[in-house]
Amino acid sequence: MNNAEPFVAPASAPVEERPYLLHLAGWEAAFPGLSAGFTSRWGGVSGSPFGTLNCGLHVRDVAADVVTNRRRIAEALEQPFEAFTYAEQVHSADVAVIGSALKGAGRDARETAVQDRDGFVTNEKGIFLCTQYADCVPLFFYDPEHEAVGLAHAGWKGTVLNIAMSTISLMTHTFGSRPANIRAAIGPSIGQCCYEVDGTVASRVYEALASMQASETAVQTVITAQPNGKYMLSLQALNQKFMEQAGILSSHIEVTQLCTSCRTDLFFSHRKEGGATGRMIAWIGMRA
Repeated sequence: MNNAEPFVAPASAPVEERPYLLHLAGWEAAFPGLSAGFTSRWGGVSGSPFGTLNCGLHVRDVAADVVTNRRRIAEALEQPFEAFTYAEQVHSADVAVIGSALKGAGRDARETAVQDRDGFVTNEKGIFLCTQYADCVPLFFYDPEHEAVGLAHAGWKGTVLNIAMSTISLMTHTFGSRPANIRAAIGPSIGQCCYEVDGTVASRVYEALASMQASETAVQTVITAQPNGKYMLSLQALNQKFMEQAGILSSHIEVTQLCTSCRTDLFFSHRKEGGATGRMIAWIGMRA
């Protein structure tokens, strides 16, 4: 695993006129034509408390402002707005294959989004996959051998349901991807420093760790008990364990050091901001 921060922000400060985007710069440099990254909270037109680059149509923001923000991101990435595909996320482990028939779904209305899915895969160029976040974990996948990409939204429910494995398995069965060749990245999300959970969530996490026969050392990197009866949880570390169990090499997994709760100057955080906040998107696609 590479310990350097994989998500690279622009050197310049955010401005109102354009989206402030963090790119998976190493991937984009290594694989020409690939575009992948994560948005910030800046560079859009949304007002408070969604200021300014809110990409979520479901948070009571002005829908026209959200669509404008999404259009700005497409323009910044120099891709047609019609290429960007969204889902109605439900904290599941269900993943959809996206082809030309679903290209652009949900980009300007929830009703046209891919329903009840939390992940996408595609091997078609010119399709950009998008998932939405305000603390949950974005999981990125790229198979350079078959030029296939995947993207998954992993909250605690999707994580313990192993959406990482669901995405990898779908890439394997649909495109012939070999896990040992897949590159993976874990994006900005709430870190173990800030993510306190109760015993109900912790019990599901311990069950997931037991299912993979994790060592005590591995368990400690994922979850630690606190004197108040709560637990501090690293969804990033748990998703990494699932990726490795699925056959992705540890050297092919890059993990962010950016916590959305610590960095509300840069990101939206549902937990830190009491639920009244916007949504970032993760994106990945291959340029046509």
